[in-house]
Amino acid sequence: MTDRGKDEAAALERLLAGAVDVLPEGRLVEQLREGRPLRVKFGMDPTSADIHLGHCVVLTKLRAFQDLGHTVVLIVGDYTARVGDPSGRDQTRPVLSAEEIEANARTYQEQAFKVLDPERTEVRHNSEWLDMTSGELFELVRRFTVARLLERDDFQKRMSAGQAISALELLYPVLQGYDSVAVEADIELGATDQKFNLLFGRDVQIAYGQKPQSILTMPILVGTDGVRKMSKSYGNYVGVTDEPAEMFGKLMSIPDTVMDEYYLLLLGRERDPDAHPNEAKRALARAIVERFHSADDARAAEERFDAVHKRREIPDEVPTATAQPNDEGLVHLPALIKAEFGMSTSEARRLIQGGGVKLDGEPVEAGQLDVALDELAGRVLQVGKRRFVRVAEPAGAGRADS
Repeated sequence: MTDRGKDEAAALERLLAGAVDVLPEGRLVEQLREGRPLRVKFGMDPTSADIHLGHCVVLTKLRAFQDLGHTVVLIVGDYTARVGDPSGRDQTRPVLSAEEIEANARTYQEQAFKVLDPERTEVRHNSEWLDMTSGELFELVRRFTVARLLERDDFQKRMSAGQAISALELLYPVLQGYDSVAVEADIELGATDQKFNLLFGRDVQIAYGQKPQSILTMPILVGTDGVRKMSKSYGNYVGVTDEPAEMFGKLMSIPDTVMDEYYLLLLGRERDPDAHPNEAKRALARAIVERFHSADDARAAEERFDAVHKRREIPDEVPTATAQPNDEGLVHLPALIKAEFGMSTSEARRLIQGGGVKLDGEPVEAGQLDVALDELAGRVLQVGKRRFVRVAEPAGAGRADS
């Protein structure tokens, strides 16, 4: 094999690593051999503000295309977000306001550029071309049949269950497909649940006389529990804006069985099979923290992790939480935990009952839900393995003289 052939093979191997669908077969290879920068489309509907590592699976693959000289066209779906992507939904998605969509879009872009190269990213809003006249919209939708749109699995399942499908949702694949026409996409990437939409984009391009895009789908990342997909709703996510210590600790908690998946989908490489699982997990956690923060942050996060988990020490730097006592001077621990750590009071009670809440390193007694402010102030409250606050009195609540 020539040097050029080896380079092509290495580039293709990197682009295909971890991919599920690469369709139509052989088309991506043909495009890469054209020797020109390809336009790689990725659409995101800004329906939430923050992104987590699950979102970064596709972003990491987009970065691989950029590193090989191709251009990523990041489409902010400020128009399609009003419709709501029906992928994986069993009911119509609530419609966001224009202000919410714009705010989410700004945050998403800022966080996405922690992975993508801004110099090789073209950012577009699909309101540029989808805010069309009724005549233009009729011209677009008349090209496709309802039967074709109802082929998608999501719609089939909802019809079988007797659940409603709005006419607006039927338009979503058509509108998203027209994005490919507007930006003249060569390739479109997405998660596996986007396969129908990505393939339908080819139909729309053909209808408008364009060469149809190839598509590449990536797996949906499993969460830190190793069972369900990563989601804020399940509490098994690692946010790209998490503090370094929190990010490192969450990654150290993933089961060994999903490490290969995390390496391949988030780092784009296989883990060292000779490395001890604990060392491999540490290397993964350091690499992810360094990507979203810095090398110094990664080292400090690992040191804090060891202090807490190996040496059972309380970290030097702990945020302060103000305790609010009742008229009897008692602080309700479940309420304090809810306020500081964002969990429900019932979940806090379960943690206390199970020994998962500590004061200065000592487990809180199972039935001890209320603690006198005098006994609590100045002590470190620990919830689970990684979360700490130092309890302080409210301003002006000095202790009475004896």
